[in-house]
Amino acid sequence: MPPLPDQPRAMRDPAVETGRRAALDQPHIAPLTEFVHSLRARDYNEYPFFEPADGGAEASILFVLEKPGPMTVAKGRGFREGSGFISRDNDDSTAEASYRLYREGGVDRRQSVLWNVIPGWNGTIKVTASKLKAGVDDLERLIALLPRLQSIVLVGKRAARAKPRLEGLGRFSIFQSAHPSGQVRAINPHPLG
Repeated sequence: MPPLPDQPRAMRDPAVETGRRAALDQPHIAPLTEFVHSLRARDYNEYPFFEPADGGAEASILFVLEKPGPMTVAKGRGFREGSGFISRDNDDSTAEASYRLYREGGVDRRQSVLWNVIPGWNGTIKVTASKLKAGVDDLERLIALLPRLQSIVLVGKRAARAKPRLEGLGRFSIFQSAHPSGQVRAINPHPLG
């Protein structure tokens, strides 16, 4: 597993991103890398890779955010340049807030993994009902790849809409949380506490 960063926005360092790319075939992350490749093969949305510094397929906690933003898109893919990963280490304010919240909450990143209820970035923050349904279908496939899963945290109102479909899929608890985006923090400076 790549070394764990000790500060937010670690992906702004090209060496960190390069190291994460080199780790995509490690045993704990390889099944999730294959899952992303299967999503990428079906359409032109940009599906970020899972963060190899997180728990991957060994995770007991799944944080499900709403939709990837442009900073999850790999450089040179036609959108704004980012890391190509869904990561609390991305160089953006939502990732930084996530990094700090998980750390302050005592969440061991090696026991957790991040994903989005709408898994692909398509150049807009708009979420349609059909995209949400397809995203939850993909989420069900992902859950099958996480044999140690104990808890799912639905982060944000859009992610919370997946709860009825997730209940009964496995022996895990489902929680809801406010989204750490700047928009939510501007309305409520302490959305999680």
